Amino acid sequence: MKNKINQLFKDQKNVHVLYSYNEMENYINQVVDYIKDGIYAGDYIILIENDRIYPLIKKQLDTLLTKDQMNLIHRINNFDFYYSSGSYHPPSIENYFNKMVQPYVENKISFRSWAHVEWTTMKDPLHLIEDFEKIVDEAVNQLSFPLICAYKGERMPEYLQTILMETHPYILVEDDFIVSEQYRPAKSK
Repeated sequence: MKNKINQLFKDQKNVHVLYSYNEMENYINQVVDYIKDGIYAGDYIILIENDRIYPLIKKQLDTLLTKDQMNLIHRINNFDFYYSSGSYHPPSIENYFNKMVQPYVENKISFRSWAHVEWTTMKDPLHLIEDFEKIVDEAVNQLSFPLICAYKGERMPEYLQTILMETHPYILVEDDFIVSEQYRPAKSK
């Protein structure tokens, strides 16, 4: 699987991947590999992760990367990222993301991103996630960078699974990497 996804990133930069995980150990191994492989490929990393999991990721990365390589990782708290406006509001999240990647884009610096998408309740209407994922899919294609969106599998109701399969061209399920047959490309504005 690892060789398959690395080859995809070499062949094209605009790769939007859904990662459905269940076991935390597998999750941490996947994100560490993604970051390490990105840094070895010369990419900066934008890591959108929570405060609880990040120290576990950092602990592994500290054993694999030099201090200079660790400086290539730009970590953002995922709660601050997704709720920057006080609620899960796709246009606000898009603005936050655009400001964050602007220096990379303007300076033609290669980057990749990992986004851990979480919510504590299902209060937020799922159509907002659909709206956001469509915006993100378009951004990945326009800005030409790889992005993995990680969702906890057991927290994905069937309706959300369908939305995510339709908004991500590639799916990483634990150790299996596939092309989504349900994917529907975002329509340009």
